[in-house]
Amino acid sequence: MATTQKTIQQKLQSAFSPLHLEVINESHMHSVPEGAESHFKVVVVSEAFKDEKLISRHRQVNKVLAEELQGGIHALALHTMTPEDWFNHGGTVPDSPACLGGSKQG
Repeated sequence: MATTQKTIQQKLQSAFSPLHLEVINESHMHSVPEGAESHFKVVVVSEAFKDEKLISRHRQVNKVLAEELQGGIHALALHTMTPEDWFNHGGTVPDSPACLGGSKQG
């Protein structure tokens, strides 16, 4: 049985033929059961995003992952870039903020 993380990777690879793709399960940073797959950070670098506004890029990804978003995914942090954007940012994206909800509050 494929994990949600692997399914996301496969669908995005197929849809966008990315130059760079990262699907990071960040569920462990949140108040969820051990082994959960509910919070993801996704970095997609693709020519498919050229001349597309950020909202359009996110909508494209959300459409590809519609089934997963209807299921157990609670949060999806998207970083959608063209290769030019990626190189201009030095091949990096910001770290995700610390979880402030649930029992992880200090």
